[in-house]
Amino acid sequence: MKCYMPTKETAQHNWLLVDADGKVLGRMASKIATILMGKTKAVYAPNVDTGDFVVVINAEKVRLTGNKMETKTYETYSRYPGGQKTIPIKKWLAEHPERVITLAVKRMMPRNNALTHQMLKKLKVYKGSEHPHAAQQPVKLEL
Repeated sequence: MKCYMPTKETAQHNWLLVDADGKVLGRMASKIATILMGKTKAVYAPNVDTGDFVVVINAEKVRLTGNKMETKTYETYSRYPGGQKTIPIKKWLAEHPERVITLAVKRMMPRNNALTHQMLKKLKVYKGSEHPHAAQQPVKLEL
């Protein structure tokens, strides 16, 4: 009896649709990261990208618990003097809600390597309820 190992060519990638309206950011991001890694499939292998494509709509309607809307910030540093920027999440959600969800999912991934970047390319986040992936017929997923 031989053991089955999935490969990049034999991996089946489905399309899933997630509506972020009213969903808690952290809980939603961890479930999306699990789907992108392929851990919800029987053929999961940590060294092969077996995950599904995930389309997230209504990114601006995501919910934060507690007082994170007033206190949570994102920090960047350009390594130049005076190059540190602190951006409150309230401002970022108003201007670029796609980046908030993408960064939350990225930080839920297990490592930072080429396979993680390949998995993150299968995440598509959109501000409104319209998305250009209707031809792939994504299946609506309740998280």
